[in-house]
Amino acid sequence: MKSDVRKIVTAAMFTALTCIATMIVIWVPFKGYINLGDCVVLLSGWLLSPLYGSLSAGIGAMLADVILGYTVYAPATFVIKGLMALVAYFTYKLFHCKIGSMASRVIGGVIAEVIMVAGYYMFEGFMYGFVPSVANVPFNAIQGAAGLIVGLILVKLFEKTKIKFN
Repeated sequence: MKSDVRKIVTAAMFTALTCIATMIVIWVPFKGYINLGDCVVLLSGWLLSPLYGSLSAGIGAMLADVILGYTVYAPATFVIKGLMALVAYFTYKLFHCKIGSMASRVIGGVIAEVIMVAGYYMFEGFMYGFVPSVANVPFNAIQGAAGLIVGLILVKLFEKTKIKFN
């Protein structure tokens, strides 16, 4: 029972951190923005279980969309960010014994960020048209790269604390 409460509280903390980091924004064309939320999305995948990590990432980023007035993006954000955390989790679990912790996180993070860029391109393509939506691809890629770099730094700091998350 105590372990379940700890997992739920930890997931709630990651949900709040994802929301806050996503709300620190730089505005870009086509009513979009870039943010540092992806670093917490990746951390959720790397440090939590697949269920708690994907829900924390998806709900936290979705809440930021709603709070910032991008409610139309909320369902897509929930799916995309949840999927990113799942990919980060399973890539790490699959490869960390074979190629090392950092390399497996880099690979998982890159795949997750490609999913993010492609997911938002597809979503915005249906909303605004696929040609105009190309304008946001570089900004999403920059956001993804920054999220991966900051996420890798933060996961190393968390590992040094020896705190068990899942």
